[in-house]
Amino acid sequence: MVHPNDELIERFYTAFARADGDAMAACYAPGARFSDPVFTDLRGAEPGAMWRMLTRRAQDLEVRLAEHEANAERGSAHWLADYTFSTGRRVHNDIRAKFRFENGLIAEHRDSFSFYAWARQALGPVGLALGWTPLMRGKVQREAHAGLDEFLAATGAPAREIPS
Repeated sequence: MVHPNDELIERFYTAFARADGDAMAACYAPGARFSDPVFTDLRGAEPGAMWRMLTRRAQDLEVRLAEHEANAERGSAHWLADYTFSTGRRVHNDIRAKFRFENGLIAEHRDSFSFYAWARQALGPVGLALGWTPLMRGKVQREAHAGLDEFLAATGAPAREIPS
């Protein structure tokens, strides 16, 4: 028998594949936390807002859930994303996700992928030369968080929480 949290993971990635950021956001618990190599330490409504922003901007996003599993407390997924980045460069990202659940919703979500592999594709020669450096990672993270802050302001959502 499939665990309800396994179905939650399927629902999340099915919504992602159809670029439905609202349905993705509905999978998160209040006070949820999200982190990946670009969007670090998002909390509360921020993970849902990030997915809304990314799915609204997506022009040619393809998401495939390769595998997943879950039990009452934890889960994992392997998913693939193909899209054109804002630089006009095509990206194929291979992502591993880990989840913690509370009351049938995602309480913690951590995505991991090779930042350097992503930077080489998304940023081209600059990513190839500098994508491995903390300086480049920091620049991309600042720009991503600034984009999320602009999205939150434009949608009237509360400003992003900056962890101390």
